Amino acid sequence: MKPADKPASTGFDPARLIENHQAGVWRYLRALGCDPALADDLTQETFLHVLRQPFEDYNVAATASYLRRSALNIYITLQRRNGRVVAVEDVEKFDQTWTAWAGSDSGDNVVEALRDCLKLLTERARLALEMRFRDDRSRSEIATALEITEHGAKNLMQRAKQQLRACIDEKLNR
Repeated sequence: MKPADKPASTGFDPARLIENHQAGVWRYLRALGCDPALADDLTQETFLHVLRQPFEDYNVAATASYLRRSALNIYITLQRRNGRVVAVEDVEKFDQTWTAWAGSDSGDNVVEALRDCLKLLTERARLALEMRFRDDRSRSEIATALEITEHGAKNLMQRAKQQLRACIDEKLNR
């Protein structure tokens, strides 16, 4: 299959734009609270929105910021249409935090750091976090599986999250 031609009127390559920014937009939407399926749909809508209008790809940071803002607006519009309130109190602060963490690599560095740091946790701590965040299991289910109290499961996960945060911060600040 031959690659799509670069549109003369836009001055950018749509395929490259999507390739370079899709993961970052999707991760941003997930951080806003979208489930994976909704993040998929809204990521696609974001790129369709950008491709339907004049767009100038100035640089990576400006493009990433524009795409995040477009994705956020599409998400807010959807939530309003569904009669829901968007649970992001300070969008500007959220966006600044996202930019500080994700940088210009769509969050790839953070994901890599998280994978590395997860390996440093104890087996029990890693299992507890996987059960909670990957499998969406309750604290009581985690406690039963690990043969500890609910309070013990809560403490285990809190300590593990603190270790992860410290480890990731250290890796990103290097």
